[in-house]
Amino acid sequence: MESSSGSQEGKNSKTSDGSIQVNSTAQNFVHFTEEEEDLVFRMHRLVGNRWELIAGRIPGRTTEEIEKFWAIKHQDK
Repeated sequence: MESSSGSQEGKNSKTSDGSIQVNSTAQNFVHFTEEEEDLVFRMHRLVGNRWELIAGRIPGRTTEEIEKFWAIKHQDK
C-alpha cells in the first residue's frame, strides 16, 4: 500500500473499498444539470455505489465524475 506524507489539501484519496473521499477544500466541483442529479440519485437508490453502471446511463459522464459528485454531495458539513 502506498503511503503519502505530503499535504492532501485539495486532493482526493481512495478508501479501502475503492471509493473516493473528497477533501473538504476541493475546488473542482463537477456541475450537473438538475436532470443528471435526479438520475444519479434514482440510480443510486436502485444499484448502490456502482458508479460505472450509473455513469453508463448519463451520456458524457465518467465514473470518476459521478463518484466525485456523489462524494461532494454527501460529505459531512
